[in-house]
Amino acid sequence: MSFALMDLATAVVIVSAALTQTGNMAGPMLVDEVHARSGLRWETAADWPASSRPVVWVGTERELSGLPEKLRARTADLPVSGRPEGYRVTVVRGAAAPSVLVIGHDARGALYGVGRLLRSLRVSPGKVWIADKVDVTSSPRLLLRGHQLGYRNTPNSYDAWDFDRWEQYYRDLIVFGANAVELIPPGSDGKPGAIQSAEVHPLFPRPEMDMMIGMSALADKYDLDVWIWYPAILGDYADPAVRENHLEKAEDIFRKLKRIDDVFVPGGDPGDTDPAILMPLLDRKAALLRKYHPRARMWVSPQGFGRQWLDAFIATLRERPPEWLAGVVYGPGVRMPLKEFRRQIPARYPIRSYPDICHNFQCQYPVPAWDRAYAVTEGREPINPRPLDQAAIFQFELPDIQGVLTYSEGCTDDVNKAIWSGLAWNPDTPVIDILRDYGRYFIADDLADDFAQGILALERNWRGPLSSNRGVETTLAQFQAMEQRASPALLRNWRFEQALYRAYYDAFVQRRLQYETELEARAVGRLREDSAKGVAGAIREATAILGRAETEPVAAAWRKRIFELADNLFHDIGLQLSVAKYHAKAVNRGANLDMIDFPLNNRRWLLSRFDEILRLPDEKARLRAVDRIVGWTDPGPGGFYDDLGDVANEPHLVRGPGFAFDPGVLRSPADDFELIKDLPFYREHPYRTGWLSRASTLHGTPLRLRYTDLSPFARYRVRVVYAADRDDFVPKIRLTTDDGFEIHPFLSRPIPAAPLEFPVPPAATADGELGLELNREITAQGNGRGAQIAEIWLLKEHE
Repeated sequence: MSFALMDLATAVVIVSAALTQTGNMAGPMLVDEVHARSGLRWETAADWPASSRPVVWVGTERELSGLPEKLRARTADLPVSGRPEGYRVTVVRGAAAPSVLVIGHDARGALYGVGRLLRSLRVSPGKVWIADKVDVTSSPRLLLRGHQLGYRNTPNSYDAWDFDRWEQYYRDLIVFGANAVELIPPGSDGKPGAIQSAEVHPLFPRPEMDMMIGMSALADKYDLDVWIWYPAILGDYADPAVRENHLEKAEDIFRKLKRIDDVFVPGGDPGDTDPAILMPLLDRKAALLRKYHPRARMWVSPQGFGRQWLDAFIATLRERPPEWLAGVVYGPGVRMPLKEFRRQIPARYPIRSYPDICHNFQCQYPVPAWDRAYAVTEGREPINPRPLDQAAIFQFELPDIQGVLTYSEGCTDDVNKAIWSGLAWNPDTPVIDILRDYGRYFIADDLADDFAQGILALERNWRGPLSSNRGVETTLAQFQAMEQRASPALLRNWRFEQALYRAYYDAFVQRRLQYETELEARAVGRLREDSAKGVAGAIREATAILGRAETEPVAAAWRKRIFELADNLFHDIGLQLSVAKYHAKAVNRGANLDMIDFPLNNRRWLLSRFDEILRLPDEKARLRAVDRIVGWTDPGPGGFYDDLGDVANEPHLVRGPGFAFDPGVLRSPADDFELIKDLPFYREHPYRTGWLSRASTLHGTPLRLRYTDLSPFARYRVRVVYAADRDDFVPKIRLTTDDGFEIHPFLSRPIPAAPLEFPVPPAATADGELGLELNREITAQGNGRGAQIAEIWLLKEHE
């Protein structure tokens, strides 16, 4: 579709007196952001110019009567959104001067209208244009649209930001429709007590409390709602001294912050307080809050509650509804699906969504069909644009929520924030339109569509088996083409750098996976072929082949570029992609530069087995041990093998409803992965790659496998490797058949992981089928995980 463009390079900005007098930031934000992108500083004026220079007018519908007569006549019947925060942005020609009108229903509407205008402008150095057909009337579907911005040591970037960076990020979020931020008090990183200082966390530009006070004031400057995420983590709240300490600290924060609109207390994650104790505490906390912020409200979530506590929480809301409670938050760790949760919670309490948009596994909404190689390198908290996934999750939640404020641990989820903000404003917005706006506004006008398509390609990179994904190198080629066209400024644009880093990293992991898989196949083939000539010689040959992964590495240029981008990102946005180099809190907190060379084949495990084999007393024993290695995944004639957690190799896993109907995997198994925190452990206890992934279910949902076409006359055995994170609470597990036969009673899994073997009762396979169910012991402890299998064989016994 062709359209004419209006040249706005010499535009004059007029902001209505009503906005100017109240300090509304719509006008200053518009002028500053256009200048940042074009180098042009638009003139501001109080009165309409006598010349024919184009005018950008910003105001509310109440001020339309103050427009020049010719323009007023053309806008007499101009409809404006009648909902709070709504606006109209329209181009008017043929009046006193070509004009762009940003008409807010209210003052906030003017701010979001300016955001829409900024997304609509065609800007490049020295040039500002707008399509003369622009005429948009819009208002938000959800009245709460926000993001958590926690200045603490945990996030992958926020702890390096000072006020200027925060103000810019607030503006960036506003442009895409956000109207709230959620702050985090000092001492919320699991180390309660004194405020942490810059000396404790070297990236902090100022102490946490000072920053929280300033961030609240900045939010008020832009009329953003200020939420406080305030966990109860000071100890055992049954102790009156702990309760009083908590309230004393809370009152100090409430007193110091200029603006607080809402306080959200998670019941768990972190925290672990019986609702019978927590709810009366929050009653007192709400009174303290209103003492300093009379209109502020208190919210709570039942995150991390076991069945008994969750039932008690719901019973309290139904039978003794607290007057101080404004609403309930649905977030990670709530053990029931959202629709069921909405049915259980009394209708008087609205539900705010608290979606985890920053994590990839062991999280609320795991990446579906993710490859294990990505999980052990890029990790749980990488640069993770997931636009289509986020849109699907949003639409899944939409019928049952009245607002959304996302859970974020830094700027790696920036694209996801734009998706949630955009859809919370208008759920019917096509994802590609949000991405094009994102590319136009943050990257470059001439790269808007290319960048948008590149983000979608990055999401496709993460779909299904990596080794056979032909799109990964194509995605890199597309980003390299943009890289070659990019200006020096764009090459240091952190949003572009993040996407570029991901494209290189994805391609590097794929190339390494293919190479190391081939090396392992060659090494195992050498063992298979040459062991009869002498085990020691075959092992020497296999060791040399495996060693080429380190002595003859692949894609060295890509790896070098990844390190360059990591360094740029640290200096440009404080992104911490390494613990040692950039002060990341931990490897699993986004520091995937430290995992870039983590083995993607079984070489460490094989080398440790080789050492054991060579210490065996005779050649026959060594040959038997080699046979076990060579045939590790071979279940033998009539048998079956599944590498659970490997999306390409788990044919007997019963999938359940799946992502479309169960994105939170509360009723479906998830492909789950080892959360690698302690690298020395994996050097001391080399794991097979298959032990770094598993199928996993939550909150008592059985993990099921199904086998058919078995011999009704044969006997079978189950060999299984259970795997779970070592520092989590790990409940006991029990394996049964679906018709009630016990394979093994409740037991504790071995750490380090190792195979276990059990007979299958013949009656369980007499009909030629076998269903297996793994269940976890039901306890009040833990995060709901526990039913997890890494590898499983169904072995047919032969006489």
